[in-house]
Amino acid sequence: MKETWRWFGPEDPVPLHYAAQAGATGIVSALHHLYRGEPWPLDEVCKRRDAIAAAGMDWSVVESIPMHNSIKLRTGGFRQYIGAWIDSMAAIARAGIRVICYNFMPVVDWVRTDIAWRLPSTGCAVRFDALDFAAYDLFVLRRRGAEADYSSDRLTAARERFERMTPDFVDRLERTLIAGLSASESSYDRESMRNAIAQYDGVTADDLRSSLAAFLREVMPVAEDLGLHLAIHPDDPPWSLYGLPRIVSTAGDLRRILAGYDSRSSGLTFCVGSLGSREDNNLVPMAREFGPRIHFLHLRQVRREADGSFHESDHLSGSSDMIGVIRAMLEEECHRAAEGRADWEIPMRPDHGHQLGDDIGKPGNASYSFVGRLKGLAELRGAIRGLQYAAPELNAQPGAALTPTESRAPCATLTEKQPS
Repeated sequence: MKETWRWFGPEDPVPLHYAAQAGATGIVSALHHLYRGEPWPLDEVCKRRDAIAAAGMDWSVVESIPMHNSIKLRTGGFRQYIGAWIDSMAAIARAGIRVICYNFMPVVDWVRTDIAWRLPSTGCAVRFDALDFAAYDLFVLRRRGAEADYSSDRLTAARERFERMTPDFVDRLERTLIAGLSASESSYDRESMRNAIAQYDGVTADDLRSSLAAFLREVMPVAEDLGLHLAIHPDDPPWSLYGLPRIVSTAGDLRRILAGYDSRSSGLTFCVGSLGSREDNNLVPMAREFGPRIHFLHLRQVRREADGSFHESDHLSGSSDMIGVIRAMLEEECHRAAEGRADWEIPMRPDHGHQLGDDIGKPGNASYSFVGRLKGLAELRGAIRGLQYAAPELNAQPGAALTPTESRAPCATLTEKQPS
C-alpha cells in the first residue's frame, strides 16, 4: 500500500517535512482556499503539486473537490457547479494526479460533538455523543419536525441531557457541530444551518440517489477520458442526521452506487472508521466484495457504544477488524498486480489520530495532529509488514502473469486463514 498523509496546505500547522519524517511517500490534499465551488486553475494545482514534490513526496489523492449543495438538490446553478467540477478534474489530470476522493453528504459532512474527548490514556480523541447531538438538534437548533426522528426514550434522555448543559457547553457543542470541522466544505451559524436544512424539505433518500446517479452520468465519461478514478467517501457517521438523507452508509448503498455507473473509474474510498460506526456493516466481506473498485483507503478505527455514540480509537484496536481489512486489501493488490493494473498499489492514510504528548492543546485541525497520526501510521505499517512477513504471497509483484488456473485468485489460498 502507498502510505499517504493528509496535508491542508501552507497554513497547516503540521508541515510537509513532518509527513516525510513519518515515512509517508504520498500526500492527500485539496485547494482549501478555493472551496466555494469555483474551478481550480491549473497553475494553482501545479503550485500545490510542486510544493509537495519539493518535499520529496507526490500528490497522490485529491480530497476533495467541493460538492455544492445545489448539485445534490439539482436546483439553482447546479449545472454551473458541475461545470466547475469538470474543469477542476481536467486541471487535476493535467497535473498528473489520478485519484479524487469526494462525498455526497447533504449540508454537513463529517460530524462530531467533541474534538478533545479525554481518553483513559490521558490523550484526546474526537467523539460523537448521540445524546449530545439529539439534545442540540431538538432543544438548541430546534429543527422543525425533529421530534419525529427520535424515539420517546431518546427524546426524554435528550431533554434530561440538555437541562444539565451549561451555556458554555452549549456554545462549544454548537461550534463543533456546525462551524465546520477539519476539511469540512461548509460552515454555518444557527440560522444559516436551519435554512440549509430547510432546502431539503421533502427530499427523500431516493431523490438524493437520483441526484448522485445524474451527477455521475455527467462527470464520469470525462473522468474516464482523463484517466481519473473517482472514489466516493462513506457518510460519517453513516446514518441520517438533522432529518437529512444519507445514501453512502451500507453495503447495499455501495452496491447501488457502483452498479449505477459500472466503470472501474467510478469507485470507493473505503473508510474503516465511517463504515465501522455501524454494527451491521461487516467490513472484511465488504472489502473483499468491493475490492476491485476501491481506489483509496482511510484506515482509522472507532469504538462503538450501545447508544449510537462512538469515538476514534487506536488504529488496531477498535470495533472493526482492521487486520482483516488490511489483509483483504493486500490480497486485492496481489490480484491487481497479477492482472497488470497500473493502479495496483492502493493509497492509504492513517486518517484521524489522537492528540498525544505536547500536541494536546496546540492550535491545529481536529483529528489531524502530528503525533497521533505518526503513531497510527507506524501501527498500520507494522501490521502490513507483519502480514507480508507471515505470508510472502501478500507481497504484490507488478507484472506477474496469471496462469489460466489462477484466474483472479493468486492469493486465494490466503482467504481460508483470515481472522475470525
